[in-house]
Amino acid sequence: MMTKQLVISEVKDGGFRNVSFEAVGAAKMVDESAEIVGVVLGEGVSSVADELFHYGADRVISVDSDKLKEYTPEAYSQVLMQVIEQENPDGIVMGHTSIGRDITPKLASRLGSGLVSDVVAIEGGATFIRPIYSGKAFEKVEIEEGLQFFTIRPNNIPAPEKDEGKNGSAETLDVDIKDLQTVIKDVVKNTTSGVDLSEASVIVAGGRGLKSEENFKILDELADVLNAAVGASRGACDAEYCDYAMQIGQTGKVVTPDLYIAVGLSGAIQHVAGMSNSKIIVAINKDPEAEIFQIADYGIVGDLFEIVPKLTEEFKKVLV
Repeated sequence: MMTKQLVISEVKDGGFRNVSFEAVGAAKMVDESAEIVGVVLGEGVSSVADELFHYGADRVISVDSDKLKEYTPEAYSQVLMQVIEQENPDGIVMGHTSIGRDITPKLASRLGSGLVSDVVAIEGGATFIRPIYSGKAFEKVEIEEGLQFFTIRPNNIPAPEKDEGKNGSAETLDVDIKDLQTVIKDVVKNTTSGVDLSEASVIVAGGRGLKSEENFKILDELADVLNAAVGASRGACDAEYCDYAMQIGQTGKVVTPDLYIAVGLSGAIQHVAGMSNSKIIVAINKDPEAEIFQIADYGIVGDLFEIVPKLTEEFKKVLV
């Protein structure tokens, strides 16, 4: 009998977050022959839902409502529970994003199921690998029976190759969203611009070694050349060099880019917990004993105020 995998996707700024396509790939890794059903929630999302077909979804269910324009756990859990009860899937997967981390425990509790969170790899269909102890070790979790409910860390499980010619069955579901106790009246967007940290393939991050808000801006030009996101340590945020939206670490965002350039970062364990699984780490620090060099693939010992501008100029010659 064919199994069914439900992919809870996320739409941001009029398009799918890349982790939604990666979630389709994860669902296929669980069962290559399964029916992949995508779920899209929001206002005006029906127009973009078809893109999930190009990445392997067989069906896409759109729930379009002005009550879903902005995420609230109350409204989203109402809708998703109705979808789950209707579809009765064998598995559910979602990105381990801020929304995913918030909504999936609530759903798992209501469903009476387990939840494997922050998965970075899948083996044999039912074995999920995730980091523990702030990324210092990995554990394998097997789901032997019942609902396979898990979230995946962005940038770890590859999305299927896009096929523009692939189509599927698009459905619109009318759901009664009622008795909401919370209503979002207005959303003030953070002024921090640039590439989304959680999905960036390249990140340039700064620490207290930048010494001031003005100095922190030298990272921006390097990031622009590399089409990278700019991140920061908790210490740099506390010192008001940059916005807390840029914080990476145990109490900030957890990232896994292809390239992580750590500038003026000491390598405190709280920060390392949020970036240690980056594929390539380059550290720039004047202290040769800095802890960051213990996890770096490449290290440059020297004055960052001399090194970063030189790196920027060299990258411009090659990339611009």
